[in-house]
Amino acid sequence: MARYPFKSFREFSYSSIYLYYLSITVLGNVFVHYERGASMDASKLISAVTKHEFNDQYKELHWSGNFRQYLDLVIERPAVARTAFQRVYDMINSYGYETYTEYKKEMYHWRFFDDPLDHGKDAVFGLDIHLNKLVNVFKAGAAKYGPEKRVILLHGPVGSAKSTIARMLKKGLQHYSATPEGSLYTYTWTNIGEILNMDNQMACPMHEEPLHLIPTDRRKSVLDILNKNRDRGEAVYIEGELCPACRYVYNHLMDHYKGDWETVVSNHIAVKRLILSEQDRIGIGTFQPKDEKNQDSTELTGDLNYRKIAQYGSDSDPRAFNFDGEFNIANRGIIEFVEVLKLDVAFLYDLLTASQEHKIKPKKFAQTDIDEVIIGHTNEPEFRKLQSNEFMEALRDRTVKIDIPYITRLDKEVEIYKKDFNSSTVPHIHIAPHTLEMASMWAILTRLEEPKKANLTIIQKLKLYNGKSIPGFTEDNVKELRKETVREGLEGISPRYIQDKISNSLVTDRGTGCLNPFILLNEMDSGLKNHSLIRDEEIRKRYRELLSIVKMEYEDIVKHEVQRAISADDSAIEKLCGNYIDNVKAYTQKEKVKNPYTGETEEPEERLMRSIEEKIDIPESRKDDFRREIMNYIGALALDGKVFDFRMNERLHKALELKLFEDQKDTIKLTSLVSSVVDKEAQAKIDVVKNRLIKNYGYCEICANDALGFVASVFARGDVMKKDKK
Repeated sequence: MARYPFKSFREFSYSSIYLYYLSITVLGNVFVHYERGASMDASKLISAVTKHEFNDQYKELHWSGNFRQYLDLVIERPAVARTAFQRVYDMINSYGYETYTEYKKEMYHWRFFDDPLDHGKDAVFGLDIHLNKLVNVFKAGAAKYGPEKRVILLHGPVGSAKSTIARMLKKGLQHYSATPEGSLYTYTWTNIGEILNMDNQMACPMHEEPLHLIPTDRRKSVLDILNKNRDRGEAVYIEGELCPACRYVYNHLMDHYKGDWETVVSNHIAVKRLILSEQDRIGIGTFQPKDEKNQDSTELTGDLNYRKIAQYGSDSDPRAFNFDGEFNIANRGIIEFVEVLKLDVAFLYDLLTASQEHKIKPKKFAQTDIDEVIIGHTNEPEFRKLQSNEFMEALRDRTVKIDIPYITRLDKEVEIYKKDFNSSTVPHIHIAPHTLEMASMWAILTRLEEPKKANLTIIQKLKLYNGKSIPGFTEDNVKELRKETVREGLEGISPRYIQDKISNSLVTDRGTGCLNPFILLNEMDSGLKNHSLIRDEEIRKRYRELLSIVKMEYEDIVKHEVQRAISADDSAIEKLCGNYIDNVKAYTQKEKVKNPYTGETEEPEERLMRSIEEKIDIPESRKDDFRREIMNYIGALALDGKVFDFRMNERLHKALELKLFEDQKDTIKLTSLVSSVVDKEAQAKIDVVKNRLIKNYGYCEICANDALGFVASVFARGDVMKKDKK
């Protein structure tokens, strides 16, 4: 029995083996020689290509054998005869998944959609729920539960990653077919020239499964032997008949050999490894709508070869037909319909039998079997049109809709832009902290529905969705918020708009070398005037109001960072914390505090304690509870042999920082930045704060100055308002 003729290797990025191995093997050797200082010439490059490893890998991917050897492969590894749905699901599953809990529900994150093949180039973020639904469709289709007879329709607004998901599936399947785990095979007719008066060899034009060569009436007996002692998940199935071209050759050879099937397959069948490739139109097809006058259904099912009609004498001779439509060439793999619902109705009719019966109808030939995943994507206007068209009920009934909405989680939206705009892709311009975050925040706010709860703002809703806890709201409340929405994530600003505005901001020469949030927010604001997808002036007005909310949020963030930079003296915070804890301890235990200067005992300093607690909104009525909570926490640590540190309690840490900032901001004289004169002592203190912003928060010299100047103007404005009130 022939053994499976492969070694263990996985790293293929292209179907073209030469491209891959030249890039890895040749360049690897060139760099080694270059680093060693050796001279390079053409002979060294040639020798790098012709190494034994390359030849071995090439042979593995171009394996060929006879039909008997292929049966041995099927016996040893029945997975080589999988259906298209099984292969796509196994491909996704081969990368594994991670589980996590969100709103008390177990969630799945499929690593395939991180795009490990291209180092995250097409990675999809924040759509785990919807991608898991898609994977479940493939899983059910692989188990033959019904979805394998449906058109998978990715539905969502523009720019929501529908085409990216389809592209990743095609790319992933192409790569998977070049691995041992994803191997599949087809066949070629050989030595048929004299018998059939045609070319001596003919590859199956639809790259069929070799098991189709087994006669229909013998298949049950063969499968009973193949599947003996195998569970349902490992069982081999033979579905479909030979394509018209192969059926023509098969019937003539059977007539020639008087029905001797074994001689036919032994003398005239060569089985070979099949590598799927979109570029070579093997197993992966793409079809997109064109001008109605130029559309022709033969693009899907193949067309006559007029040059060969004269040779074979009939336009119904399969030898005079090109089985090269997108349905034909996508057999064994996947076909993507770009903007599927924009296709002419005649094309949509072809989808009915292609999905439900797995058959297509080439011109002047009987229905032909196909085995492929049919996936399309569409925007909402076309989908609503389909829903209202009563003549398309059959297609609606054969469609599995998977919603692909916009992201509504802030940190995932930020990842989209960080992937494209970072220190590697934009090395010449520094992107200030929170710039991409503020753009993402505005994009998500445009996609959220106004909360129905009176005590919840839309910015708080965004934070809840992003996993931040807000007093008075539990995980169950967040689930309710999501359930009460109708169109959340299906409307709003597209990531493409944000990407375009980031690009515009980067290439506009302001001579600063740094992109800050206000530059980008202003660019997004000015772009709304000419936004091609916004026709309603009320929507444009609402989006501008949301921009104002984002600017206020950024003001709070940058103020807090400057405050922390000013009060970043850990020794001062620790001293203030010790003083606070001594007073709280004395207060809760009804004791007095020893004055470190006079040595006398005094009552706990209520003014000091309240000045700290008020910074984190502890009301007068809750001060006793908060103080006891702190002391209980310290006591629990002591029982475990641990010493309390102010960094252990986030709320207290924040309160201490704000208190220290309030005490120190006047000595820093930050407001002097908005005046024309800054004395040396004040400038030295400001430089210390600026260096902390650069070191601890990722600012550069330019945006640190901008942040300090902005916060100084805010404080100056506040001082003016206080004077006016007086």
